[in-house]
Amino acid sequence: MKLNTLKPAEGSVKSSKRIGRGQGSGRGGTSTRGHKGAKSRSGYSRKAGFEGGQMPLYRRVPKFGFKSPNRVETKPINLDTIQALADKGIVVITLETLLNNGLAGKHDVVKILGRGELSAKVEVTAHLFSKSAIEAIEKAGGTATAV
Repeated sequence: MKLNTLKPAEGSVKSSKRIGRGQGSGRGGTSTRGHKGAKSRSGYSRKAGFEGGQMPLYRRVPKFGFKSPNRVETKPINLDTIQALADKGIVVITLETLLNNGLAGKHDVVKILGRGELSAKVEVTAHLFSKSAIEAIEKAGGTATAV
């Protein structure tokens, strides 16, 4: 076998349609575009979302709900995650600690939530805390400090 003898498997490569190459080709004349109308002309491009004149989907479906422009997305971190960090030997948990362990991004607003059990005495520093998280941290003998 040599590079100059390589060719694709039998039947794996189709030849492209040669459109607009005369009547004898079977694809001359209108060049598979049908008769007349905007779609048969060169340079035609329809608007995005145009559905041939019928009422488009974005106008058929009603609008509902409300998105607050002032909403602040928070990165939730639960007590079971903090317990996992404490099991590794990390007792002082700050935003940097969470960043280094891949639990939060540099620009995330971190909120500590109360899911899971916490038995380790830890010092947690974050932007926000839920009431249940503060109770659980203080019950275990730790401190919860909001930044």
